[in-house]
Amino acid sequence: MKTYSALGAAIALAAVPFLVGLNEYYLFLVTLILLYTTIVVAWQLIGGYGGQLDLGAGAYHGLGAVVTGFLMVNYGVSGWVGLLVSGAAAAGVAFLIGYPSFRLGLKEVWYALSSLALVLILQKIFLLWTDVAGPLERYIPYAEFDPVFMRAGTKIFYYYITAALLASTFLIVSRIRRSKTGLYLISIRENEEAAEMLGVDVRRYKLQALMIYSFIAAVTGGIYASMVGFYHPTLFDSWISIQTATLAIVGGLGHLLGPPIVSIILLTVQEYLRITLGAVIIGLHQVIFGIILVVIIMFKPDGLGPLIDSLARRFPASVRR
Repeated sequence: MKTYSALGAAIALAAVPFLVGLNEYYLFLVTLILLYTTIVVAWQLIGGYGGQLDLGAGAYHGLGAVVTGFLMVNYGVSGWVGLLVSGAAAAGVAFLIGYPSFRLGLKEVWYALSSLALVLILQKIFLLWTDVAGPLERYIPYAEFDPVFMRAGTKIFYYYITAALLASTFLIVSRIRRSKTGLYLISIRENEEAAEMLGVDVRRYKLQALMIYSFIAAVTGGIYASMVGFYHPTLFDSWISIQTATLAIVGGLGHLLGPPIVSIILLTVQEYLRITLGAVIIGLHQVIFGIILVVIIMFKPDGLGPLIDSLARRFPASVRR
């Protein structure tokens, strides 16, 4: 049954570009939704399983965009290589920030504030670092279709790259969840002191989760920079951090299916509201979207993950009948 579910999901992802009529604008929006959903799925490692309220997604996403774009613009390096380099750079930054934070025992709101500050710190650094970024946008060389360089004039190219990344991230997180590392992370989330007393290397496993998640978030940033054709320090966006944590919490902390499904649905609703209401009253779509989130949290404080898991368990049974 899992094989059929995976096959169905793959067919659905492959069919989306044709469902939107290969419209470039809609493909761009769908790709953005999948990029942000990928970050939400990866965030489950540090937030859903590790129990750390990390708000650094905007920092790692922005770093991926800047590093990938810088290599493509200044050295003609393939975007594929740029994704790997930027992912490694983000994991390195995550280690430099995470190691002292976890060693000093930063938790909850204090860890959240320190990770959110990373977004603003990196943004200011790259605004001042004119050799790499600076206040002006840097444009990536255009190519009608150059898959080796990872540049294309059509958004369907980036859509399928992003869909593959989302599927890969889901499989990675799913495998980690069922592994010893996943069990350790969940034990840390439930009671960090008890886990440490039982011999779990708390700092090690939290760092592993943070570095994997930061690597994936940076890859999404690199794909975004290549897709829009430029990079700029404003891509270090604190809204991405807040949005990631919010969607993961609404989707259900520690649940596998809830966060990606909820993210795709709510991000689609958000984009629809922006398109239809954004020009009526500035910010109206954000107000309505916020009200939707508040209502969900009021009636489902544990998120929609348990409900989605329950429906998923019933679906195979109904198919067998």
